[in-house]
Amino acid sequence: MSSAAAAHSEWLTTAVIGGIALALLVGVAFAAAARRIRQPAVVGEIAAGICLGPSLLGLFPGDLPEKFFPAEARAHLGTAANIGLILFMFVIGWEFDGTSFSGRRKSTGIIWLSSIACPLALGMGLAALIYGTYGTVNGNKVGMFEFTLYLGVAMSITAFPVLARIVADQGLQFSRAGALSLALAAADDVLAWCMLALVVALVTASGTGAFVTMLLWSLVYVAGMLWVVKPALRKLTERLPQTPLPQLMVVAACGAFGSAWLTSEIGIHAIFGAFFFGLVMPRDRRLMQSAFGPMESASKLLLPLFFVVTGLSVDLTTITGQGLLVMLAVIAVACVGKLGGVAIPAKLTGMNWRDATVLGLLMNTRGLTELVILNVGLQLGLLTVELFSAMVIMALVTTAMAAPLLSALLARQNERAHEELLSTRTAVSVASSPK
Repeated sequence: MSSAAAAHSEWLTTAVIGGIALALLVGVAFAAAARRIRQPAVVGEIAAGICLGPSLLGLFPGDLPEKFFPAEARAHLGTAANIGLILFMFVIGWEFDGTSFSGRRKSTGIIWLSSIACPLALGMGLAALIYGTYGTVNGNKVGMFEFTLYLGVAMSITAFPVLARIVADQGLQFSRAGALSLALAAADDVLAWCMLALVVALVTASGTGAFVTMLLWSLVYVAGMLWVVKPALRKLTERLPQTPLPQLMVVAACGAFGSAWLTSEIGIHAIFGAFFFGLVMPRDRRLMQSAFGPMESASKLLLPLFFVVTGLSVDLTTITGQGLLVMLAVIAVACVGKLGGVAIPAKLTGMNWRDATVLGLLMNTRGLTELVILNVGLQLGLLTVELFSAMVIMALVTTAMAAPLLSALLARQNERAHEELLSTRTAVSVASSPK
């Protein structure tokens, strides 16, 4: 290697290390600020990514985003971010608990179908309206069916990890609305990932024959995971010693990355492989103690890089007057589709309006999971920078609005309960007083 090449390699390594350090530092600072105003950390981390990109840092002279995150180094930052993303998707799949749907299956099923169908239909309708403006990306015409289906799926998602944090912060984990929201969000995400896999296959396949081949290989993959890998993992778990083994984390990571590689080779994106491998992992206590915690921590360490890489692609300065209207429409459709699509059927199946509204607000949070889907759309060439930026703002708004609205709703409910208690005590006191 020549001295010039060696110097360039050293510069590139230094730039990547510096970018990682800056991303982690700013991410931690913004997450701490978000927690101080009683917001989930992901709200601060999303804001940090946007601020480090052209939307804020790029407004200062000297092209600071390029200086701190050179174009040549962004590919390496993206690789590190994808490692964290794969671990995150694996953990999400491993956390999924299908038993949470036990009890009230009919009413739960109605709410779940509506929570997917309403935002999906409204999202596809909005996509059809704006297709003429945003149907061409980088000079390439996007298929209308792929575009509308993708936008509908993006509207249908709920961020399970963020929702779980909000439920815990609001003390709703033992309430019917809180428990049901976790079950619905997990099921929502499983179905949404399946639909997104279909979109990816439609976009990446180079013809009907290639699409059918990809679909067949996907079915083979799913069958192999369910009928070969899952039983094998169960048998392996049964032979584990009682004490936790640190090596199990490495084995689980190998499985997650191997499964991600396989689905990427099939053509349906690496995140699906990581997520599906998490789904088939045994929920064994020893295995969870050995692998789950460390892998969750590793994903949290690297995810700020994902927010920065996303933020570098968000450019709010590109949003025109028409784009601003589209962004407001995106936010409105997202809220109406998810909040209304959950709260109304919840009320019709027996919930009171208070619990139904709480459930709808919880299900309207999108957070990090939405960013994952949006990045897939950007990579596939389904989104322009302007529409991508509008969708990222939608994810930020729908996530940020949940905590304060829930706090206000619950505070009002507690105030009413206190007033009713005082009224009851007064009535009893009057009734028992001597005449």
